[in-house]
Amino acid sequence: MIVEVFTGGCPCCDEAAELVSRVARPNCEIEFLDIRLPHAQERAKHYDIKRLPAIVVDGKLATCCEAGVDEASLRMCGVAA
Repeated sequence: MIVEVFTGGCPCCDEAAELVSRVARPNCEIEFLDIRLPHAQERAKHYDIKRLPAIVVDGKLATCCEAGVDEASLRMCGVAA
């Protein structure tokens, strides 16, 4: 499973990134993308990301995290056990 975590350097984004790192299943390949960098901006456009933090799982924007990234939403997306 490929998990892309889009962040912007704010405390909320930092917390989400730390949570994904802590609870992700061992088979998850996690990539952190800072939206302030051009390559991350291009990827965010591709996924039509409108707010941060955002999580993409296997190429699809995770709708389970629309209300915020928490452990329960990560379980719903299949990222956390």
